[in-house]
Amino acid sequence: MSTHFANQVVLVTGASRGIGAATALAFARDGARVVLSYRSDDAGAQQTRAEIEAGGGQAAALRADISQPAEAERLIAVVENEIGPLRVLVNNAAAFSRASFLEVTPAEFEQVWATNVRGLFYLSQLAARRMAERRQGCLIHVSSILAQLAVPDRTAYCAAKGAVESLTRAMALDLALYNLRVNAVAPGLIRTEALLAGFTDPARLASVEQYIPDGRLGEAEDVARVIVFLASDAARYINGAIIPVDGALGAREAGPLPNGRPPR
Repeated sequence: MSTHFANQVVLVTGASRGIGAATALAFARDGARVVLSYRSDDAGAQQTRAEIEAGGGQAAALRADISQPAEAERLIAVVENEIGPLRVLVNNAAAFSRASFLEVTPAEFEQVWATNVRGLFYLSQLAARRMAERRQGCLIHVSSILAQLAVPDRTAYCAAKGAVESLTRAMALDLALYNLRVNAVAPGLIRTEALLAGFTDPARLASVEQYIPDGRLGEAEDVARVIVFLASDAARYINGAIIPVDGALGAREAGPLPNGRPPR
């Protein structure tokens, strides 16, 4: 275990599984006191906490639905008053929609927006006010390749992640005055439960993997490593940036693999 974040409090939302859990584990390995925020998956949060503690790390699991302002307020108050001054906030919690544009209901759109945008905005504001007083801290948002590149039946989700990237840049400008940094990662196709739920056909999943220039789905740990880097002093002059973590998927043009190139 390293000590890069020794005694620093790191709050990760959506930390019961996937990218959030991997990020919490990565910060804990670097010595952070990690707060695992989750909406409903008690078992997943406790499993992540147990893994951290088994490795000699420190973790607390706090249930909170960040789409609800009162719960966001309670979460930040508990962290600051009972655990310690917040150094890093990772906004990973997300709500999904797999409905086409013509089928998205107002309630479904509101659910996606409430977590991915409004909840992120308000939780970040609450955290940044505390950080600004100390003139120390950083915020990292988890966006998506779908903020820039669309696929069918993801309209509400694409809109929300586009807003997250705009917020990243705007927040960075406002908070730079207080010595705070705001950045985002934009994962591509990462092997998580949420992604795999959309691929019930193994053959289709295999064809998608072949289309990724790096030849494979990303792992949650691939994203976690970049998040930890962005929170570190090594990234002290990176602010307002959107970092793709997608195996070059966002860089390739549309179309099949070139003739003669074997899939990896």
